[in-house]
Amino acid sequence: MAIRHRLIQATPDAVWDVLADGDLYVEWVVGPSEVTPRAGQWPQVGATIAYEVRLGPLRLNNESVVRRCVPGSELELEAKAGRLGTARIAVELRPWGEQCLVIVDEHPLRGPGGLLHNVGVEALIQVRHRAMLARLAKLCESTAGERCRPDPSDTTGSVEYRPGTGRA
Repeated sequence: MAIRHRLIQATPDAVWDVLADGDLYVEWVVGPSEVTPRAGQWPQVGATIAYEVRLGPLRLNNESVVRRCVPGSELELEAKAGRLGTARIAVELRPWGEQCLVIVDEHPLRGPGGLLHNVGVEALIQVRHRAMLARLAKLCESTAGERCRPDPSDTTGSVEYRPGTGRA
């Protein structure tokens, strides 16, 4: 099981807004290109997005299905990688002061991917997760900066965050 975490300098609501936007999937997940909605409304349970993974000249058509969703705190996906099988990818958001601790847990579910899963594969998944969490942090922190602006009528200097609005 590959588990990795990162503290993101944004609120859990800001991080959730990124995870809940299926169009942004390719921006933070390492590997996919050109997401296409296939079924349902992302991130509702059963929603599916299709994407292509390019490995040199090789093109793999994969998809991710939402298997569990607790809005604002948990998103669990089943990534289907054709003949390689499937993997469970769970993303958990925990408030950490005014920031967000993001925990990613991935492990094989079905197919030969489970048989091939070993210490070497685990190390590669850790490297992928490190890159994925860095991308997510960059996206969330820049998005949070756009969404969290001081209220001009507030003389206390406080910041109001309005999730999903793109505005403060």
